[in-house]
Amino acid sequence: MAQGSDSNDTSYKSPSPGSRPCSSDDAKKVMRREKNRIAAQKSRMRQTQKADNLHLESENLEKENAALRKEVKQLTEEAKYLSSVLSSHEPQCTGLQAPPTPDLLLHPPHHSSYHHHQHITVPHYQH
Repeated sequence: MAQGSDSNDTSYKSPSPGSRPCSSDDAKKVMRREKNRIAAQKSRMRQTQKADNLHLESENLEKENAALRKEVKQLTEEAKYLSSVLSSHEPQCTGLQAPPTPDLLLHPPHHSSYHHHQHITVPHYQH
């Protein structure tokens, strides 16, 4: 049989209604057990709340990650498009003397001597 389930076990005796009144030691044990029960309950509640918060944070980070991946994809497509527009325009442009560097493709100068004519139309992307 399982431990503690034997009906002949005499190691634990519950107080019977006619036995002596609870001593101060028994009262202290009862109080200590009650405090411990309450503390354990509060601890479990804190653990549950912490797990819930971590779950919500995880969901939010996954959403943010998905949005950032989408933005990276859009920006990559925009960069490819702009690069192809620039490549197709280079033969027509007399303002460029040397082949553009990758830096130049991403960040063209903003001064007026770079490009004298305005015949390229580039759609505005929404992010």
